Amino acid sequence: MRTGVLALQGDFAEHIAVLKRLKVETVEVRLPRDLDGVDALIMPGGESTTFSYLMDLYHLKEPIREMAGAGVPIWGTCAGLIMMARELTEDQPIPLRLMDIQVIRNAFGRQVGEGIRVLSRLEDGRPVAVQQGNLLGTSFHPELTDDPRLHRYFLSLVPTESPI
Repeated sequence: MRTGVLALQGDFAEHIAVLKRLKVETVEVRLPRDLDGVDALIMPGGESTTFSYLMDLYHLKEPIREMAGAGVPIWGTCAGLIMMARELTEDQPIPLRLMDIQVIRNAFGRQVGEGIRVLSRLEDGRPVAVQQGNLLGTSFHPELTDDPRLHRYFLSLVPTESPI
C-alpha cells in the first residue's frame, strides 16, 4: 500500500511521521504525477485558501476529484476537510465538492447530507469526524497526537486491490 500526503503546505510532515510509524509507504504529493500509483491520499491541515491556490497552481484539483470518483480513499483533516466540502459558508476558497457536507471555516460544520456517516460529535451535537464512502474528514488534527487510531481506520478503507 502506497499512501500519498498532499505536501503543498500545512501538517504534511506530521501525517508522514505517523504513517512511517505504522510502516506505510508514503509519497509527498506536490504535482499530479506524484499521484501515480497512490492507493490513498491524505489532505492535511493548513490554511485552506492557500491550499486552494496551490492546488490550482499545480493542477491538482481535477486529478484528486478523479481519484475520489474512482473510489480511492481520501482523508482531509481541518483545511483538507474544508477543501473536500460540497459547500462553504464563505465565498473562498472554492472547495473540491467531494463530500456532501457544509463547512464553516474556523468553526465546525453543522449540515451533513444523507449519505454522510457521522463518526464523532462534540457534546453539543456538532460533527467533527465524518465519512462518505471512501472519503473521510476530520475537523481536528489527529496527526498532532500520539494516537494513530484514525490513521489506522483510514488505511483500513484502502481496498486490497487499487481502484485505479
